[in-house]
Amino acid sequence: MLAGTAVQGAPTMVKARLDSALLLMGKTSALHVEIVQDKGVAGTLTADHLDTLSAMVEIAGRTAPDTVDLGNNRVQINRDLIIQSFDSGMYAIGPLAYVVGRDTFMSNSLTLKVIPVSVDSLKDIHEIKPVETVPFKFFDWVPDFIADYWWAWLLLLLLTAAGAYAYFRWYKRGINPLRPEKKRLPAYDEAMLNLQALKARQLWQNGQEKEYFTGLTDILRVYIDRRFSVNAVEMTSSQIIDTLKRNDETRAVNEQLGMILEMADFVKFAQARPLADDNEMAYQRAVNFVEATRPVDEKAAASAEAPAGKEGQS
Repeated sequence: MLAGTAVQGAPTMVKARLDSALLLMGKTSALHVEIVQDKGVAGTLTADHLDTLSAMVEIAGRTAPDTVDLGNNRVQINRDLIIQSFDSGMYAIGPLAYVVGRDTFMSNSLTLKVIPVSVDSLKDIHEIKPVETVPFKFFDWVPDFIADYWWAWLLLLLLTAAGAYAYFRWYKRGINPLRPEKKRLPAYDEAMLNLQALKARQLWQNGQEKEYFTGLTDILRVYIDRRFSVNAVEMTSSQIIDTLKRNDETRAVNEQLGMILEMADFVKFAQARPLADDNEMAYQRAVNFVEATRPVDEKAAASAEAPAGKEGQS
């Protein structure tokens, strides 16, 4: 069976400290981040994707990570965030988040005091006369080539809005309103045919596990979209499970769907190689999910056709 990617061994620890708790307004200082974790663990410091640490504390720069081997399969990663503030006051920083897989580790919180720059009032520059405010008129700010041909721009705007509406309403979904749409199979029949076609391709048997699980989850996402009117195609795995938990029809098989999506995420994003039994079990769980959530009227029609077929044979 496929093992999880949770952090093994000793826990990951994140520590933050400031070069100085006092910072002169406009100057820069370093915020040191120390991360102690097992070797081979890949994580992300969320501050690497931010421009600020708080409303008044900005990130002016970052240093490259420096990794130190601590022994016993442990390493320490040292990072520096260069911080800056242009407004005096006392500000709370953190805690900083470090994400490893599905786990998030938080650092300690810090407090930074920004000291204002002293100004000599005798050297201050004063205007001879206050600056007057010019009354605002909208068309004074509009370029002449727009103001003179406003009707043409309005027409262009309306055409652009109509085109955008048509794109998101039809063409993005592969629908051409000018061409008659072919009658589509019911969601159950389409999903079962696609599952059989996927199995016939023998992707995982030829070492294409990623393509296999991508095709398997795509079939289930489209089926969920059509069967339960849930936009599963645009959702993450966790969002799909959370949404279907509130649906009585899927409650009995939600666990099986969750196992399929979790396995698929490991294969697609963690480059995992599942066993042959795992691949077969994922397919069977997908079939079970589609069968268990088949509309009641379709189930009744199928059960009614089965005895009639037996009588015809007799």
